[in-house]
Amino acid sequence: MKNYLNCIAMLTFTLVVCGFLVSSGCSQPAKTLDPAVKGPQVIVNPGTIRLGVAKLKDTKLVFSGAGFEPADSVFIKLLNVPVDGKDVDLSIAAADVRKDGTFDAPVTLLTKVSDFLKAEIGSNEKMENIIVVKRPPMPAGNYTARAISMLSDKTADCTLEVTGPSLIDRLKDWIGMKLGKIVKK
Repeated sequence: MKNYLNCIAMLTFTLVVCGFLVSSGCSQPAKTLDPAVKGPQVIVNPGTIRLGVAKLKDTKLVFSGAGFEPADSVFIKLLNVPVDGKDVDLSIAAADVRKDGTFDAPVTLLTKVSDFLKAEIGSNEKMENIIVVKRPPMPAGNYTARAISMLSDKTADCTLEVTGPSLIDRLKDWIGMKLGKIVKK
């Protein structure tokens, strides 16, 4: 009887942990552009990112916009980001505007690693890419992202929420360190 109760307790614990892991990975519904807005607009998906190394590396971060001039180019800047005691604007993405005035500007892995995580991409003895963390990531907070037209004076703003790593993110990073995919110096 005692073994039976231990088995049930272990099964219950496993189900609770699995449920927690699955629910912690759930994301917010994707934002969409508002067709009622006639001027320039920009949105970001997802609207919130976490600064766990493994989590951010695998997060697809895309800025989308509308209301810009066809055949223009748009740069995305993150405004007033604290870097070494100063607030700076970081260029984090760029895209060409399509014929309908819309664009999609994905943030590259290099930008996520260097600008958000303040880390570097290196390689190990197997010539696999690894992430080398030498200093803390950017501070958590709400940042204004601005889409800036290259050919006109059109701009649009949105907010990107940056949060610290969750407990699960820290666990993933610890596993990444044990596997040699993440190196902290």
